[in-house]
Amino acid sequence: MINVLYCGDARMQDGLLISMLSLIKHTHEPLHLYVMTARIKGFEPISQTTVDFLQTQAQRVDPKHQVTRIDATDVFAAAPPTANLDTIFTPYCMLRLYADLLPDLPDRLLYLDTDVIARRRFGDFYHQDLAGVEFVGVLDHYGKWFFHHEMATFDYLNSGMLLLNLKQIRLTGLFEQCRKRCATQQMFMPDQSALNKLAVVKVIAPRRFNEQRKRHANTVFQHFTTSFRLFPWIHTLTVKPWQVQAMHDQLHLHDYDDLLDIYTRLAPAMKG
Repeated sequence: MINVLYCGDARMQDGLLISMLSLIKHTHEPLHLYVMTARIKGFEPISQTTVDFLQTQAQRVDPKHQVTRIDATDVFAAAPPTANLDTIFTPYCMLRLYADLLPDLPDRLLYLDTDVIARRRFGDFYHQDLAGVEFVGVLDHYGKWFFHHEMATFDYLNSGMLLLNLKQIRLTGLFEQCRKRCATQQMFMPDQSALNKLAVVKVIAPRRFNEQRKRHANTVFQHFTTSFRLFPWIHTLTVKPWQVQAMHDQLHLHDYDDLLDIYTRLAPAMKG
């Protein structure tokens, strides 16, 4: 069994569907996808109806696949990330920091942002030894240059793909410390900054497990983050997998057309 965690609100459902389809394509093991959401003022949580739809689609491929909705409203409301509620990032980016408070979640979880697509088998990565490790991640493509502890140590990890050892995190209190920091200190990319600042034992995985720039032959997960482009002028570019035309016209990427065709067919029914 491979346990996967997603976090977000109703606007994540397109990415969630595509990401789920990619995981199903690249594993022969049963998947248990946990969809963590919450009722937060100004936002709509992902619905049970959507999660039921996702489970129906997953179980058409393998009846052992499961998709479970987890409502984290109470734990979030009990200790909100007060200092970071009004940043450019939604409060849902910090929702993963409450996972240790939810007893239904297993000790080992692969956390994925919903703009992450699997390209290759990931079972060996998921089942790696995590003894004494809080989480495994990949260096942030831009953050590794701008955020680091020492001049010679570039260890600022991107939080869009994390292999979490919840048992160790509960032991060290990492997420609890991160929640306190998010409540009291405003930060850019608050959850990611808190994790990098406070983690005691984190493991840096090769770039292929969270490719944030340009896919390569050995890329396992491709993460569609905002990137900087130099031509014909310096600018940022953000294209998400569910923006199918932009994937073709701006990224000139057709690698996922099989998944996007299924997504395009299923999305109207998912949204009711």
